[in-house]
Amino acid sequence: MSLSYVPLRERPARRLPQLVAGLFLYGFSVALMIRSGLGLAPWSVLNEGLAHHIPLSFGTLTNLIGAAVLLLWIPLRQRPTLGTFANILTVGWSCDLGLWLLPDALALPARVALLAAGILLNGLSIAVYVGARCGPGPRDGLMTGLTAATGRSVRTVRTAIEIVVLAAGWLLGGGVGIGTVLYAVSVGPVAQYWMPRFTYRDGRDQGPDRAATAAGSAGATRRTRRPCAETGPGPGR
Repeated sequence: MSLSYVPLRERPARRLPQLVAGLFLYGFSVALMIRSGLGLAPWSVLNEGLAHHIPLSFGTLTNLIGAAVLLLWIPLRQRPTLGTFANILTVGWSCDLGLWLLPDALALPARVALLAAGILLNGLSIAVYVGARCGPGPRDGLMTGLTAATGRSVRTVRTAIEIVVLAAGWLLGGGVGIGTVLYAVSVGPVAQYWMPRFTYRDGRDQGPDRAATAAGSAGATRRTRRPCAETGPGPGR
C-alpha cells in the first residue's frame, strides 16, 4: 500500500472531498482535546502556548505556524502540493469552529470522553486525509525533508521534532498532561487501523496485484492440467 503523492488530475472528484473532510475532522479533533483540558498533542501544545502571548485564536495560530513551517521546506528542497496548502487553510478554521461549538468547563467524566473522542477522531482523520494522497502537510513535509537531508530514520527525526515542539510549547505555557501521553501512544495504532480503508489506490498499485493474481491462476492451471501424453486421445478419436 503506497502513500506517495498521486497527481491531482487522477480522479479529483473522488480524492478532493476526502482530503477536505479529513482535514476538517483533524481540526475538530484538536478542538475536542482542547476542551478536555487533559493535555494536547505536541504541536497543539505549541499553539496553545503561543496563544497565551499572542492575541490570536488557536486556529489562526495553527495556520500561521503551518505557513512558517512551510518556509523551512525551502532549504530542504521540498515542494508543496495542493494538499499542503489545504492543510494550512482548513485545519485552523475547523479547530476554531469546534471550539466555538463545544462547551467549556465540563465535569471530569465529560472531559475524559472528549479526550478519548478527540484521540480516536484524530487518528481516523489522519488516515482520511493522508489516504487521499494529495501531498503532505507542512509538518509532515518537514519530517520527510529532514529525513532525506540527515539520513536519519523517520522515527528518529519525527521523535526529535515532537520533543522540541513539545518542550517549546510547555515553556510557553501550553497544556501538557495525561492526554499528551495517551495521544503519543494511541494515535499511531488508530491511524494504522484506518489507513488501508481510506487509502486511494491508483492503477500502479492495482496492476501488480492483478498481475500476481493472473500469474497465480495460470500457475494453478498448469499444476492441475495433466500432460497430453498421459491422458491420451479423448473419446471418439
